[in-house]
Amino acid sequence: MTEVTILGGGVAGLSAAQELAERGFEVTVYERNRRFGGKARSFPGPGIDDGTSLPAEHGFRFFPGFYRHVIDTMERTPVESGPDASRSVADNLVPTTQMLQAVTEGTSRVMTTERPRTIEEWRDRLASIFGGGQVPPDESAFFVDRLLVLLTSCQQRFDEEYEQMPWWEFVNADAMSSAYQKYLAYGVTQSLVAMRPEVSSTRTIGRIYLQMMRGLFDDSVHADRLLNGPTNDAWIDPWVDYLEDLGVTLVPETTATALECENGRATGVRLRRDGADERVESDYYVAAVPVEVMRELTTAELESAAPSLRDLERIDTAWMNGVQFYLTRDVSTVEGHGIYYDSPWALTSISQRQFWEEFDRYDGDGAVGGVLSVIVSEWDRPGIVYGKPARECTPTELATEVWEQLKAHLNHKRTRGGHKTSVLEDENLLEWFVDPALSYDEDAGVLSNAEPLLINTVDTLQYRPPADVEIPNLVIAADYVRTHTDLASMESANEAARRAVNAILRREDHAASRCRLWEFEYPNLFEPARRHDEFQWELNLPHPGTAAPILWEGYRRAIRDPLTGIEAVTRMFSRRD
Repeated sequence: MTEVTILGGGVAGLSAAQELAERGFEVTVYERNRRFGGKARSFPGPGIDDGTSLPAEHGFRFFPGFYRHVIDTMERTPVESGPDASRSVADNLVPTTQMLQAVTEGTSRVMTTERPRTIEEWRDRLASIFGGGQVPPDESAFFVDRLLVLLTSCQQRFDEEYEQMPWWEFVNADAMSSAYQKYLAYGVTQSLVAMRPEVSSTRTIGRIYLQMMRGLFDDSVHADRLLNGPTNDAWIDPWVDYLEDLGVTLVPETTATALECENGRATGVRLRRDGADERVESDYYVAAVPVEVMRELTTAELESAAPSLRDLERIDTAWMNGVQFYLTRDVSTVEGHGIYYDSPWALTSISQRQFWEEFDRYDGDGAVGGVLSVIVSEWDRPGIVYGKPARECTPTELATEVWEQLKAHLNHKRTRGGHKTSVLEDENLLEWFVDPALSYDEDAGVLSNAEPLLINTVDTLQYRPPADVEIPNLVIAADYVRTHTDLASMESANEAARRAVNAILRREDHAASRCRLWEFEYPNLFEPARRHDEFQWELNLPHPGTAAPILWEGYRRAIRDPLTGIEAVTRMFSRRD
């Protein structure tokens, strides 16, 4: 039986283990943490009076409609053996129905995530997506034009032209109002996937923006789903049980320290476990570790044998970590995600009790009435309490700052649509817990982060390796691998694992079926235009929508001085020619 060693027991490593074990391979997974699941795992949070620990995790799990690979894996993972074997962990996903768009000045809004049915609902949905009435109508129209350009662009244009263009430039944000920049240039995407529009590629943000919007209009996909309990209870632990039933050997608290390579092949891996070193040999090796770990494992010998690993240092990462607030009384801010547009730290949140079906299992023997899970996506801007960026705060300062930013958005606010936001009161706060991946250095006065996220900055796709690297018995399964998903996420990790397994199957000339892969889906309505743009691209011609920013500048000038505006547009087009 062919032996496969997997380094890393996160979503990618466990996904690869499942695909391989189901096809008859002998699989061993080594994970550095005590619990499996990687960045998706839950862990024991603060203790309470009865001696038990409250559940905690990096923030919250988010399953938008374009997740196909990881959902397929969940559907094939039973909740448990016996009478419940017919249920899969995918049955533990529950849909959200709303999204809170909260601001400190002006009116916050609650947008339904269910498909609009009436003209009024369509009007409200479009208003919510394109600025909630805060963005000038002409600027909203310009942004719609930008989305139409994306919908009608061919894949080659995405891969080459848009890969080299920041999202901020593509949407012409510098020329627009602060409301446009806040709601549309940053918008939902920056908060939910830790993207910085000034440096992140249009290829990545544009594709994700379109997929997220599809979920808000297409009945065939869920706009958003969450787990009905802490991630390990609802997903990871049943997954681990299933893998063990398949014969997978799972080894926690074991760190890979070296990946050996000789004569163009991987020859072994060195591990550290219980304070002792050991060496393991295998037929195949799957590197399912984050990019910052793979950098440490990549030697000159590996780079020589696999040139696609030479540029890992050029791949960027950012922080996206969570804080849990445990409340004595539940505060159900909204039936879904809350997005806090005026928060300097780009906060998003979920009030968990309404989604955790058996909440009394996690309520500290009745002491906890609610759990508010919050994610911080911006770590370099000053906060509102201490005037320091998040990365310079102590854990206590971090939690205090996040709490105050939430209060600034939620307290004394009413939203359109008849929904009242609940008030956060200091006396209602029982306990807080900061992601343990963050540690504070007293001497340096800064936080460090053991688990950052990949971010897709401009023109870095070329530095990301394929799953099928040049070494014949080594494959890569991680979210920095080139995938259709192209985003730091569980979905991308799962897709990368499938690509890695398919590479092993090809090399083995294995008879088993290949792992299924999905591409993003776009409305068929725009397919003729996308085909037309393929001809445009082959003829080295721009997309017809390329002129929009030029016309916009002329339009803006024309408002101030009609003659100057016309002359400006004429000069700009002359320069293009």
